[in-house]
Amino acid sequence: MRRPEDIDGESSGESDGGDRTVEGVTTPPRMLQRNQKLLLQVASLLLCACAGLRLLLPRCLEPTSGRPWGEAGGVQPSPEPVGESTLGSWSQRLTGEVPRRDQTGVMKVVHLDMKGAAPRVSYLEQLFPLLSRLGADAVLIEYEDMFPFHGELELLRSPHSYSKHDIERIQQLATQNHLEVIPLVQTFGHFEFVLKHEKFWPLREVDRYPSTLNPHAAGTMPLLRALLGQVLDQHPHTRWLHVGADEVFHLGEGADSRAWLLRHGEDVGHMYLNHVREVVTFLSWRHPGLRLLLWDDVLRRLPPQAVQESGIPQLADPMMWFYDPDLDTDQIGRIIAKYAESGFRSVWFASSFKGSTGPAQMWTPLSHHLSNQLSWLRVLRALQAASSGPHIRDARPIRCQGIVLTGWQRYDHYSVLCELLPVAVPSLAICLQTLVAGEFTEVTKKTVMELLGFQTINLESSTCQGDGMFPGAEVYHLVEQVKELKENGLRALEEDSTAQGWFSPYHRKNHFGNPQNLEAFGRKLTKVSEAWESLLPTLQMHLGVVFYSNTVDEWLEEYVLPQLEPLRAMVRDYQELLQLKGKPGGARPGEVVLNPPAIPTPGPGFRGPRSRRESPGDGSFGG
Repeated sequence: MRRPEDIDGESSGESDGGDRTVEGVTTPPRMLQRNQKLLLQVASLLLCACAGLRLLLPRCLEPTSGRPWGEAGGVQPSPEPVGESTLGSWSQRLTGEVPRRDQTGVMKVVHLDMKGAAPRVSYLEQLFPLLSRLGADAVLIEYEDMFPFHGELELLRSPHSYSKHDIERIQQLATQNHLEVIPLVQTFGHFEFVLKHEKFWPLREVDRYPSTLNPHAAGTMPLLRALLGQVLDQHPHTRWLHVGADEVFHLGEGADSRAWLLRHGEDVGHMYLNHVREVVTFLSWRHPGLRLLLWDDVLRRLPPQAVQESGIPQLADPMMWFYDPDLDTDQIGRIIAKYAESGFRSVWFASSFKGSTGPAQMWTPLSHHLSNQLSWLRVLRALQAASSGPHIRDARPIRCQGIVLTGWQRYDHYSVLCELLPVAVPSLAICLQTLVAGEFTEVTKKTVMELLGFQTINLESSTCQGDGMFPGAEVYHLVEQVKELKENGLRALEEDSTAQGWFSPYHRKNHFGNPQNLEAFGRKLTKVSEAWESLLPTLQMHLGVVFYSNTVDEWLEEYVLPQLEPLRAMVRDYQELLQLKGKPGGARPGEVVLNPPAIPTPGPGFRGPRSRRESPGDGSFGG
């Protein structure tokens, strides 16, 4: 699912002498003036909404990148886990309690995206205690094909999906660590994990695309009722359920939808609301008291009256997602006012701690995600101040129920893996503690370093110094080595002047080189090669402790083998050239004619070439 560069935010260049800065991040700039401004803006908009006035607002800007729109060859078989001892039994090393000092008064929820690189339950046993100590109240779990579907839905399961016992164990772990579990089940867009199967092709909105459900197909609601029923049966105590409903690409383009639009004279917005209403009505009937959540990127573009008349605000809360480091708080204030006018009592915010800065991002940018939390805190403070202020008669203040820190693992079901969860733990810790404290200060930073076992954290370079004592720290450091080898080792070889002059692709292809010039380069090549080769088995082993073998193979094929295989070929070519000792193994430079000219066909009277002795003295041929 996942996530775009959101709307442009306020300039981060403003600062005054009273700003406090930690590692280059202003915390927060010109806070007093901006909060007063936001307070007045949001309060006035809320009052207008509560009075029933229609706000003539511009259509909200649509995200363009960030959260994805929606959801083994050459690698040695990945080893099975070497035992939980490798994780170091992190939870047993915890001593004392870290006071939460919660300054926000809202739920803080960590999103676990299982559509790629789903961690083993043994890793969650180590992770959940850390999440609790960092200040999390719940986990939002997007199972997708990792859920143990059964019966007619069994074909949806990944070969490495969790078992029913695993699902029970995850909930037990959450309870033991004072965390709620909120399942997320897609019910409209990002339905690739279902619609990719040929059995369900008739339920696609557009036949050639597997992303969006056809809301008019006879089999759509029976499928959703079965799918939701199985997930809820395995989560009998959940208070919340997220139904997704974001990024419904191509809705209205299918034949059934075009016929519906013509027949009813409605627009695609009403079509969207009708389907969502049917889903949430079914869930409210089947599970009275269950509170429902949905992504808001479609809702924010619809007229408040249409949303209100759908009845959805009585059954569900919108979850507003924006992942930019500097949010347009004025625009977000207008969206919140629309939701108040639409009849919603609560909204949720969604920030990001990973997976929103590029589909193939391998390393998490700390400063980016921290700034995103600080932006949301400004919005939250303004909303809370406005909601607690004086209101006109019959006013219905809207409040923020919680903030979800999303951690996307893929932009959709088909995209590559982005940052692995252990790699993003430092970002998650910084973001969670910032939300708990309501700001990011040296105290916040020190708390994070103590919890994770680091001596320093550099936000701008996104690096942490120290051994690390958190679950998956070994994976964090190994991936950091991969990053450094890609950026420094391979680049140094490519830019080496000797390689460019005497070890070019042409030299390698034709086995032609001077050993005298190559030996110094060979030492560099050998050093880089040995570093990669020694890293590979260690990386495989530690990845296998946290993840299943399919994730290990995929990650190595995406991020290691594209670097390692060309390097191995380079080593082979270098060794062959040395063995030749300068002897031409092929053509020398200048001896290869890539496109030789065609030989003309001889004309009449041609007697063939004569011997040199018969040729005229000028070198020409006689007739």
